[in-house]
Amino acid sequence: MKNFNGRVLFLDRSDINTDEIIPAKYLTEVSKVALKPYCLEDLKLPGFDASKDLTGKTVVLSRDNFGCGSSREHAPWALEVNGLNAVVASGFARIFRGNMFNGGLLAVTLKPEEIAEVFTVFAGKDTELQVDWKAQIAQFTGGGVQKTYPLNLGEFEKALVEAGGWVEFASKRY
Repeated sequence: MKNFNGRVLFLDRSDINTDEIIPAKYLTEVSKVALKPYCLEDLKLPGFDASKDLTGKTVVLSRDNFGCGSSREHAPWALEVNGLNAVVASGFARIFRGNMFNGGLLAVTLKPEEIAEVFTVFAGKDTELQVDWKAQIAQFTGGGVQKTYPLNLGEFEKALVEAGGWVEFASKRY
């Protein structure tokens, strides 16, 4: 199972699409590693610079409908190869979310008001996420404040993450 703990990258916007996660012009790359330098390069957010802001981050925090747009596995791959193994948002595009779990990555859905609370409470603070897999909770910590939320994962999603993704899950069972 991958590590889902670490520093949070705040992407305060809804509808971040797969073309912003990894531009289509790089989909001819044949390895995940080749995608690494291009992750989020087309994302337009005030003050955001992918070449600097991804460094040391392991979790993405965003608003609603993360991963919308074209259905492609490359988007979760680009996150993963950059060490971003978890995305927390109030909603995901269905195919993107499935591709996250298929790759053994974690897609955590929180209520919109919970996402708003995290953005408000931890704005401008160096924030970390700790996932307690056994208790099925996600705990944000920063600036001396802690907030805890349930993971709310289905049994199949948990099994995929624990196995390391779909391929590993299937090879153990079939």
